[in-house]
Amino acid sequence: MDALKKRILQDGKCFEGGILKVDSFINHQMDPMLMHQIAQEFVNRFKGVKINKIVTIEASGIAPAIMVGFIMQLPVVFVKKKQPKTMENMLTTTVHSFTKDRDYTVCISNNFLTAEDHVLFVDDFLANGNASLGMIDLIKQAGATLSGMGFVIEKAFQNGGKILREKGVHVESLAIIEDLSNCEIKIR
Repeated sequence: MDALKKRILQDGKCFEGGILKVDSFINHQMDPMLMHQIAQEFVNRFKGVKINKIVTIEASGIAPAIMVGFIMQLPVVFVKKKQPKTMENMLTTTVHSFTKDRDYTVCISNNFLTAEDHVLFVDDFLANGNASLGMIDLIKQAGATLSGMGFVIEKAFQNGGKILREKGVHVESLAIIEDLSNCEIKIR
């Protein structure tokens, strides 16, 4: 995804501790044209894979997931970080946020994640893989099938991608960051 890589180099900002800020075009202010290109690339990369539901975790994964769902004409469900009082048949797990350095109990209704589902998980970042591992746990609890995981940006210098691939997960990352040392963005 040359357009995404170019935008990361042009507008991305690096902070100490391996943090890449892309809030001017991905996860605060969004570029809908770029988001559409991102979604189309996910659709192309998962072509031929059995998928009947797109799942993400709030909040930054919602925009790319909705675009993928729109193009594929599939429902999109997002895992919530706060447990609503009205949620029925709740499945829960705990995930650790690398960026915010805190644990969240996340939840999804088993009404919207069932044993019949073949899930494509879409998220903005893959760092240590905590949200992804939490999603795998929720999918397992529901008896659903994980068809694949798509990430807008993967940080190769953290272990998330390695962990998921070693588990046999079909992972597609559109931009892979090799290194952020000295706040210099190096893309594979």
